[in-house]
Amino acid sequence: MAAGPAGGGLLPFLRLLGQLKRVPRTGWVYRNVAKPESVSDHMYRMAMMALVTEDKSLNKDRCIRLALVHDMAECIVGDIAPADNVSKEEKHRREEAAMRQLTQLLSEDLKKEIYELWEEYENQCTAEAKFVKQLDQCEMILQALEYEELENTPGRLQDFYDSTAGKFVHPEILRLVSMINTERNKKIAATCHPRS
Repeated sequence: MAAGPAGGGLLPFLRLLGQLKRVPRTGWVYRNVAKPESVSDHMYRMAMMALVTEDKSLNKDRCIRLALVHDMAECIVGDIAPADNVSKEEKHRREEAAMRQLTQLLSEDLKKEIYELWEEYENQCTAEAKFVKQLDQCEMILQALEYEELENTPGRLQDFYDSTAGKFVHPEILRLVSMINTERNKKIAATCHPRS
């Protein structure tokens, strides 16, 4: 776990990562959700979703690592949402610089491991990276369902669901998305047609 020759970069690294606990997910902030989740809240549940996958063709350990690293740069650049009108190229450039700054604090081996995990996710070049990208979107709509339930506003966060249309292909994730949609649609229907 030591970073650098005497582990001198470890504390600054961990303190920077700690910022993720205080970076709210921008999409929820823009939609005026009370007490929006942090980036680390989102990454933790994604890592747990990766842990409980039954897909033996995937390297589960790698999926968990990708989930833990994929939004790490946001401790420096913040959570850049589509509504921020920052181009994909500029978002990638900022996050790449942040990842270089973060990993610079670690030993050569760790620096290489973490940066390469982030790059793998960004490039979507492996089955694991593609799976974790779908987990990212699935976790978001699960969170949207929970916010609608907490606020008692079924259907309010529809645009988050719309943004994921056609993005799910993994059978396990498709099943989970189907369960989320079924539960949500029941709540929406009950609001539109309350029992007399």
